[in-house]
Amino acid sequence: MKPHPLFVKRRIFAPGPTPVPQEVLSALATPPLHHRTKEFDAILGRVWDNLKFLFGTKQPVYLLSSSGTGAMETAVVNLFAAKDRVLVIDGGKFGERWGKISKAYGLEVETLTVEWGESATPEAVTSILKQHKDIRGVLFQASETSAGTHHPVKEIAAAVRENSDALVVVDGITAVGVTPLPMDDWGLDVLVSGSQKALMLPPGLAFLALSERAKQQQSRVNLPKFYFNLTAEDKAMAKGTTAWTPAVGLITGLDVVLQQLRETGLESIYEFHHRLAEATRRGVIGMGLELFATGIPSTALTAVKVPEGVAGGKIVSYLRDRFGVTIAGGQEPYKGKIFRLAHLGHYDELDVLTILSAVEITLKHLGREVQLGSGVAAASQYLMENHS
Repeated sequence: MKPHPLFVKRRIFAPGPTPVPQEVLSALATPPLHHRTKEFDAILGRVWDNLKFLFGTKQPVYLLSSSGTGAMETAVVNLFAAKDRVLVIDGGKFGERWGKISKAYGLEVETLTVEWGESATPEAVTSILKQHKDIRGVLFQASETSAGTHHPVKEIAAAVRENSDALVVVDGITAVGVTPLPMDDWGLDVLVSGSQKALMLPPGLAFLALSERAKQQQSRVNLPKFYFNLTAEDKAMAKGTTAWTPAVGLITGLDVVLQQLRETGLESIYEFHHRLAEATRRGVIGMGLELFATGIPSTALTAVKVPEGVAGGKIVSYLRDRFGVTIAGGQEPYKGKIFRLAHLGHYDELDVLTILSAVEITLKHLGREVQLGSGVAAASQYLMENHS
């Protein structure tokens, strides 16, 4: 029997949008401030300062009223010229997106194709850099959301610096606030993220930071841009404001989130996310399922192979209809072959146990032999032994 809507509590376990804390919802519900007032300027100043802390940089962090894809496009149009050659690491749908954006603006794209679920290696990047000495940028994901994998950012950045003058351009949309990405220490030239992931806000804000080395490249670019023109943002930031009307409500909520993250401390946040990720993986294996990632698993989400004899789409739909739970299915070639469980941002240990229990019941309903409680037991054991 399908439960009455009154008794269904909606839960999101997809890697964006992610759940929003109550105190942030309260901030979002306040009347919006005008964006050219001293009151909003004070909020903006705190947000800019705390974003530097989060990104691990002394450089300004730009606020864009867009999705994370807008920040990716902003990076391309502000740092490269037509016919520039770039290297894109394509290990999933979002690595592929770097290539699509670059080609849309007339860049020459070299592609390092990585099988979905695998992680790129510094050696493979180095090999291509040696073949193409004119590569001006290496564009890749920290966390490839479509495959539940993580690329070794620190090692790839070091390889790029040792073998070329190319810019290191990193999509940290599902990695910033989840796992260490200290921009200045690791020599990252560009780092982008979005509001609806670990920053626990609704969609609509994107973030982008440039190294000093990257900013020096802006004078040579010739790609068309208007709204995503960082030169305009630089002029506005020098006056303590934004070039265009910002997403005032979201920035007010962001102010709350960033202050809480700073009070908590990045190391504690990273350790907590690691614990949730490992508990989820232990639970998945405990119920007899197989992880999709064969490389470094993402700390933001866990990709799981759909077991033989079960329709992947039915896992997603049963969780939605029976429990009010939203998870992510597979994308493109892996549609119906994997499903993805998020654990970035506003989740806790009980959330992990809840989704594992719901998956067990769902698989049992769909005819999969699974011992109810096996996944929950494996995750519970890990959490009990690794409680901070």
